[in-house]
Amino acid sequence: MSVAAEFANRSALAIDKSHSLQAAVQGLHLARSLADTLQIVADGLVTGLGYELACVNLVRTDGNLVVASFAGNPAAEELITGRVGSRESWERRLSMGEAWGDLRFIPHTEGWVLDDDDVPQWYTDGPAPSSEDEWHPSDRLFAPLYTRSASGASRGELLGVISVDRPLTRRRPTPDERRDLEEYAFQAAIAISNARLRANMQRALVRQEREQQALRASEESFRQAFEYAPNGMAIAEMGGDHHGRILQTNDALCRMLGRPASAMRRYSFSDLVHPEDIGTLLRTSAEGGHAELRLGRRDGTYLWTSLRNSVVADADDGPRFLLTHVEDIEERKHREFELAHRASHDDLTGLPNSAELHARIDARLCALPEHGADAAGEPHDNSYLGYDDQAAPPHTHVWAPVREDDTHGLALIFFALRDFKAINTQFGHDAGDSVLVEVARRLRQAIRDNDTVARYGGDEFVVLADDFGPADAHTAAVWMQSQIHLPISLGHQVVRMHAGVGIAWAQCGTPPRSCPQSQGSQSRRQARVTMAW
Repeated sequence: MSVAAEFANRSALAIDKSHSLQAAVQGLHLARSLADTLQIVADGLVTGLGYELACVNLVRTDGNLVVASFAGNPAAEELITGRVGSRESWERRLSMGEAWGDLRFIPHTEGWVLDDDDVPQWYTDGPAPSSEDEWHPSDRLFAPLYTRSASGASRGELLGVISVDRPLTRRRPTPDERRDLEEYAFQAAIAISNARLRANMQRALVRQEREQQALRASEESFRQAFEYAPNGMAIAEMGGDHHGRILQTNDALCRMLGRPASAMRRYSFSDLVHPEDIGTLLRTSAEGGHAELRLGRRDGTYLWTSLRNSVVADADDGPRFLLTHVEDIEERKHREFELAHRASHDDLTGLPNSAELHARIDARLCALPEHGADAAGEPHDNSYLGYDDQAAPPHTHVWAPVREDDTHGLALIFFALRDFKAINTQFGHDAGDSVLVEVARRLRQAIRDNDTVARYGGDEFVVLADDFGPADAHTAAVWMQSQIHLPISLGHQVVRMHAGVGIAWAQCGTPPRSCPQSQGSQSRRQARVTMAW
């Protein structure tokens, strides 16, 4: 063949290849779906750029790459399509070998270390090359796909990686062929980004339409029962970024909370619940869940309510919604609190009674053995308290102080009124009640904010004071005793009461309810026989 003929033949091949590349690039932007775009990218590498095998590995939401499309070999396509390679293994590949611009070429002399990694791959047969520029069956060539800035000047996140094998020339790509592959990868990344955007927009539109249809169906189905229910009702979203957001409320709920319907749609129940009740709300299941908690009114006050949840959905398995029934239980809760207060407090003086005193001691102590390891860390079974130490809040152990050291502990100061029966006999039981009320008032004023004064028996009072040393307890007892001794007016009469005093100490490692009965009993006897110090 003459030189002119050979030149003409090469020119024709170059023109034909240029036309094929141009057609392949144009085809990238004609696909209607993401799946079609990915397949066209792989097909274009075979038909337009002259490679026998090509595949597109797409980055998934978890960061790993899946073989999304394959071209050139049906058997290989069936074998590896849909298989996943880890991001770590792909990052390793894209940092090896030779950088040809944005491309990455790994010659067979280096690539053998990749044979056993988790990236899906195929193996081609062929003779060993006779020259350095020939393509070896184990050579690898990758073209990363990146998102681009608006100007296209800088790369963004990795979208995927193109893998090609066995050039039709049987030689390593020339500089011109490398630039063609780079340009094709650049255009493929744009096409894939656009296809993914269209797919997301289509899904969003479909989802929005389904939600609107489901909401209209739900509103129509429940409208009568919902709007005219005597109790409050609300429909809220389930799942997604706006889980729990209120979509609709009835008039009863709006009146209950003093909020207009338009304002209610800006909230979820977690926005309205009392801060102390947020844990109760979060533990309430969507289907069949029931909770009693406080919801905020518009005026800043809170209302006790009973919430019952159920899940509703349209007939076509569309979006599900949370239907919540809200009942006003303010009066019932006040009655319950009143009963609980009466059960734990003395009717006459309003002070905590002996049962409440025991409960407060229980809450302060734990079951740590008296001579065991220190509290700092070993888990113990708090059987007296009814919960496990691992689930309990941080606890500071209480020890009985010794006079020679500066230990502070939990003091129980007992006061027993002397000659109280004489008051009842001489002045009557109403006068005796007045004396008890006045003594209770004086003791309540004499204690610190965090201390407790309880009426333990008929004429017995107990002060529970934490963080007291022996001297503190003695000083406080003397002061309170002096307050009791001040004159008390009974109509036209004035009396002075004397009180015996005894001091006991509660400590961890002792069953809490035994404190007032055991060591406390001795202090009570001491209070009975002690007139003053």
